[in-house]
Amino acid sequence: MSKKQKRVLSLASVFALIFGVSLSANAMHIMEGYLPIGYCIAWGAVCVPFLVAGFFSIRKTLNNNRKSLIILAMSGAFIFVISSLKIPSVTGSCSHMTGTGMGAILFGPAATSLLGIIVLIFQAILLAHGGLTSLGANTFSMAIAGPLVSFGLFKLCQKLNVNKRVAVFIAAAVGDLFTYCVTSVQLALAYPSEQGGFLASTVKFLGVFAPTQLPLAILEGILTVIIFIGLESFAKPELKAVGYIKEA
Repeated sequence: MSKKQKRVLSLASVFALIFGVSLSANAMHIMEGYLPIGYCIAWGAVCVPFLVAGFFSIRKTLNNNRKSLIILAMSGAFIFVISSLKIPSVTGSCSHMTGTGMGAILFGPAATSLLGIIVLIFQAILLAHGGLTSLGANTFSMAIAGPLVSFGLFKLCQKLNVNKRVAVFIAAAVGDLFTYCVTSVQLALAYPSEQGGFLASTVKFLGVFAPTQLPLAILEGILTVIIFIGLESFAKPELKAVGYIKEA
């Protein structure tokens, strides 16, 4: 990363610190208008440095190898399709897979944050799935927190010499689950329980999501492995270009 890029990223981090932390102190896609405006601004500000880093990451990837654009576009399309399929829950909520594990494994969490916010904007405008006011909160949970966990777990599995397909499954499934853990915390911060406060509210929201999200996370892990098997069969040069397959 050049000095100019580091300077821009530092400014974005300062912006996030000033607006995000100060507003929070006063104080699944989350639907439009559900969060108080202060939380909407705070979560949006926290996302800024990650999105800036994602822009630089994608630009560097494409400058190094234009062939990776195909896989990048496919990762974004996978996120859009799989996270648009809302599954009703017996607890009265809706859950869905995230699809961000694939992008995190191939391009890293920074690039995936940019793919994620683009998907969330289109879903909010075209499908009324999520919302523009809750865009920052949804971006942080689905496009930042989840991919960070997926990326970290995949790298850890590689160091431990875990089978690559098993590593992909673990990264995608746990990243999906962590997204909903973060969403539960976000909702609990905005709406703490009258009895038990933040912790009681967090447990309540986790209980609402868990019955549907646990099997969905397993399903997402399996689907992601299947996608990688297909890519290994038909797109080996592209996978080598992004570093997923190492040269012998």
